[in-house]
Amino acid sequence: MQLLYPERRDTGPDRLASGLRLGERAPDGRPYLVLNMVSSLDGKATIDWRTTGLSTELDRQLFHHLRTQADAVMVGAGTARVERYGRMMKSEELRAKREREGLARDPLAVVVSGRLDLPADLPLLQDPDQKVLIVTGSDATLEGVSEQVRYHRTGDDLRGLMATLRADHGVRSVLCEGGPTLNSFLLAAGLVDELFLTLSPKLSGGAAALTIVAGRDLVEPRELELVSVAEGEGDLFTRWRISR
Repeated sequence: MQLLYPERRDTGPDRLASGLRLGERAPDGRPYLVLNMVSSLDGKATIDWRTTGLSTELDRQLFHHLRTQADAVMVGAGTARVERYGRMMKSEELRAKREREGLARDPLAVVVSGRLDLPADLPLLQDPDQKVLIVTGSDATLEGVSEQVRYHRTGDDLRGLMATLRADHGVRSVLCEGGPTLNSFLLAAGLVDELFLTLSPKLSGGAAALTIVAGRDLVEPRELELVSVAEGEGDLFTRWRISR
């Protein structure tokens, strides 16, 4: 794996996602928020509604190492269902890395589900070692889930959610893994600070598959500044910062 910009040198997923100190960039009143997505060259976020056809081994390694850099990992209910989310940290090695970065061994899992449309048997909701905060507008609760599952009844008030994560949970950095609709709401609310985007050398085509930002139109296009580019096994691993 080669870093191409801003300098040329050998690198790897662990080095690309180490020492980012995202929490130190947090603005007043909310966490610093980073999106992490993979897409085809024509911008599609999934093939057959899953990322499996796009994501390579290097991308999956980067995916897990990025989780070591944030206080919380956020995901929309649809993505959590389709990808069958489990405990955020997959190994003791990754938990130890978080500790070296000055973070808790496991990040808080934040699942956004407007109608609480989540299966109770989702591995994420069953793991006794994983703290989960479900953000929903529903008054219902899920039966048969871990005692670590809590609820935040904020509806679609994402600004309110960010303020609560900062004030009540001590969260200074959030890594959001989509999906595309949640991305669009976060961007529309002006809450996104960075984007990690892996470009897979594939063309998907078709009108059904969503792009990495789908749903509501943005009032104005967001301008981004390139932070870094790396290449490995044909994939391009890019990092962008939202211009303010």
